[in-house]
Amino acid sequence: MFQRILVANRGEIALRIIRACRELGIETVAVFSEADRGAHYLSLADEAYCIGSAQAVDSYLLINRIISAAEVGGAQAIHPGYGFLAENAKFAEICRECDIEFIGPPVAAMNGLGDKVSSRIVAMKANVPTVPGSEGLLKDEAEAVQIASKIGYPVLIKATAGGGGKGMRVARNEQDLKIGVKQASQEAEKAFKNAGVFLEKYVENPRHVEVQLIGDQHGNVCHLWERECSTQRKHQKLIEEAPAPTLPDDVRNAMCEAAVRLAKSAGYYNAGTCEFIVDKDYNFYFIEVNARIQVEHPVTEQITGIDLIESQIRVAAGEKLPFQQEDIKRNGHSIEVRINAEDPDNEFRGSPGTITKLRIPGGRGVRFDSHVHEGYKIPPYYDSMVGKLIVHRPTREQAIACMLRALDEFVIEGVKTSIPLLRKILRDPTFQAGQVDTRWLERTLDELMRRD
Repeated sequence: MFQRILVANRGEIALRIIRACRELGIETVAVFSEADRGAHYLSLADEAYCIGSAQAVDSYLLINRIISAAEVGGAQAIHPGYGFLAENAKFAEICRECDIEFIGPPVAAMNGLGDKVSSRIVAMKANVPTVPGSEGLLKDEAEAVQIASKIGYPVLIKATAGGGGKGMRVARNEQDLKIGVKQASQEAEKAFKNAGVFLEKYVENPRHVEVQLIGDQHGNVCHLWERECSTQRKHQKLIEEAPAPTLPDDVRNAMCEAAVRLAKSAGYYNAGTCEFIVDKDYNFYFIEVNARIQVEHPVTEQITGIDLIESQIRVAAGEKLPFQQEDIKRNGHSIEVRINAEDPDNEFRGSPGTITKLRIPGGRGVRFDSHVHEGYKIPPYYDSMVGKLIVHRPTREQAIACMLRALDEFVIEGVKTSIPLLRKILRDPTFQAGQVDTRWLERTLDELMRRD
């Protein structure tokens, strides 16, 4: 086992990793930007080094400074968390070249699954259902028109790199397609320095369901069941839950088995997530792999009892998984809401500033993953997430009731947050019936915002 790990991230996930290391008896090295100097969670690390100014490109994305901090701090491994460098195969390769273990998947698997086109090819070889579309990157608009004529409109143009909805366009006719290919490619180049786009049949109003995977370096791969992530706005998730409501067991089992099959085919180990869309007839299609831990991992931990961060560390140290697939049972229902410092009444504009009052809810089945505290100043340079509120109860109905109670107890002053909108979503009959798709919130948002 490692004696010391560097945490190459900030905020909530950095604190989560530090806590897991402390429970394992592992020392930690934290890194921070000038904007995060003085953050309370840094005091829990054994050492902390400033690696640059506030902007991520001048600090958390600087590979050389993170490696230097690891060497100076005597770290044997680096945990990247999520975001920043977590899915950067070059970073993983450099870590290992410097005899520092990267707590994540092998470089070959990251490269094979690193963009949507290559991962789509891996999925097809593993006999995992994929959405009909182009086999590779589009060469030009003429090829896009030819493919669309075969699979039928509407079609979805997607950037092969990145995420978050950037480089994506829906085309319902040939004219839209020609314009969309150009726009998506330009947006992808600007956002990801990769202009590559491909084409898929557009699935109307799908659900977004993802399967949590964990594998060791000895060939063992297990799924930890699935999560529902359909409550989203502009491809940004607001609420996640496990298990996925109303999903038939035969579909659930087939989807989870397909995810394991894909991971084994790619030589994948450590934690990762296989993402699918599900249509109205419960047909599921692979869309991508997130080769890292995800923001919503706590709901999986709650229903399985497995600590994913601890599992990542143990796997990276060469240990075998202490369980087999048949040992992993689902227990109850868990819901997570992302509490963001933003104003839903004002186009979700970010709301950085000082938290002047904070009262965190508690009680049976309530968990709050966050690094903030009263007096904490939310910087404007990073993701607006204040924290993740998670509940776990025996049934989905009880979990919704518990979450509503917890949100009513939650007090945060000094900044605007998404809490009022989250309450409205959780009270909505469509959400309570488990009938949400990825476009539901956008269709319903104006009406939701008018409700008391």
